[in-house]
Amino acid sequence: MRKRIRGRFVPGRTGPPESPKAAVSAVPRLVTNGGMHMIETAGVGNPAYTQCLPRTPDSVRTARRLVSSALHVWGMGAVEDAAWIVVSELMSNAVTHARLDVVRVTVTRMDDLLVRVAVTDQSRILPRSRPAGPEEETGRGLRLVAALCDDRWGVDSVRWGKTVWADLAAMGEPCGE
Repeated sequence: MRKRIRGRFVPGRTGPPESPKAAVSAVPRLVTNGGMHMIETAGVGNPAYTQCLPRTPDSVRTARRLVSSALHVWGMGAVEDAAWIVVSELMSNAVTHARLDVVRVTVTRMDDLLVRVAVTDQSRILPRSRPAGPEEETGRGLRLVAALCDDRWGVDSVRWGKTVWADLAAMGEPCGE
């Protein structure tokens, strides 16, 4: 059961592989980029990289490296700064509020000009924006994410947890494969 909570859903390509060769290419493969080991998950559908990380503050840095590596593989470095802030905020929320010891970070190329950054955790408690006073150090993250992605973010609830995602648009010409 998937439930969209907020934002505009941008569907990806889904469905069975068109040929046996496509089915073989659908098997996840390990990609090493600058010492970073990433799992390429989409032989069929939208290209994506994902990594399970411990739910610790140190994992925020690893998540940023995953995002950077994926963006550079796809030639989408123009959104790297915004993507770093988004994944940092989403990971920080998961580190602070999730239940179990592992979270999953996924970076998906939705099309030539759009990338989705998502963090999945095993807490069913939905994130919510809250007012933050001028002296408070927390409470601004989701508003910052919404501003960076032009309000294209949301939460997909599943039985065992949730995925919080944000779509970032690259400016300029579409990037090549």
